[in-house]
Amino acid sequence: MKKILRILSMLALSLVVFAACSVEGEDKKVESSTKESTSTVSSEKETKANAKDFTVGVSISTLNNPFFISLKEGIESKAKEEGLNVVISDAQNDSSTQSNQIEDLITQKVDLIIVNPVDSTAVSPSVTAANDANIPIICVDRGSDEGEVLSFISSDNVEGGKMAGKYILEQIKENDKVAQLEGIPGASSTRERGQGFEEATKGKIDLVASQTANFDRAEGLTVMENMIQANPDIKAVFCQNDEMALGAAEALAGNKNDVIIVGFDGNEDAIAAVKEGKLAATVAQKPDEMGKIAIETALKHLQGEKVDKEIASPLELITK
Repeated sequence: MKKILRILSMLALSLVVFAACSVEGEDKKVESSTKESTSTVSSEKETKANAKDFTVGVSISTLNNPFFISLKEGIESKAKEEGLNVVISDAQNDSSTQSNQIEDLITQKVDLIIVNPVDSTAVSPSVTAANDANIPIICVDRGSDEGEVLSFISSDNVEGGKMAGKYILEQIKENDKVAQLEGIPGASSTRERGQGFEEATKGKIDLVASQTANFDRAEGLTVMENMIQANPDIKAVFCQNDEMALGAAEALAGNKNDVIIVGFDGNEDAIAAVKEGKLAATVAQKPDEMGKIAIETALKHLQGEKVDKEIASPLELITK
């Protein structure tokens, strides 16, 4: 009997020891898991803190246009807020200059390049060169015809063109004479805004003239002067950006006929001109917001997060 009691006592002790070891093992697992979790959080914080160590190169098509000045300001303000280094250059509406700028950024081995192309076709070799150097590219407002783009941030230019076309149709009679001032040939925004305008107005207007004025105010004035001389009965003109619209408004200032002028961008001068009655309307974009989105997208990618291939920025038709 005593022998049986000793055996039972030994078994009970073994169970206690085993249970204690199991609890200790579980404690160590929990401790290990907690340490691992803490380490992961710490690592994530460290990655985000290292955002200040990244450098992003930026090439903007031109800073001789309020729209792109606002784009630049959006980029700078968001980069400053995030502690991100940015190197910004002005391509001065010259594709060769922009190509050289992107080549310099590749040589400097920046972490990412944000580009607002002068010309969507001409920028393609530069995008491909960045691809070959494993430097991601984000396009803003205008895309690239070739090469791999990480993300394309823009307004829906086709929809904006439709908005302008529909507004003009509401203001004129069917088959009235209408003109169009086009942007830089080859720019994706030129093609898309023209496409939207055509889709909205085809068969409903008499499009008597459609010529480029290169998104430039002075050229807009000259081209509009020539158009109105050749077609004095023009009732409306769609300008694919506000700078050309303001030039057109100057050209038509002394015209006895009230010509409806619709621009595109929503820059400060254009909005003021709408209030004054010099322009009928403008399809307003938000370039500063585009710039901020570009920096947010760049940082997300650099910190290992997935980003959208295309990101839309909102549009609004502004009238008096």
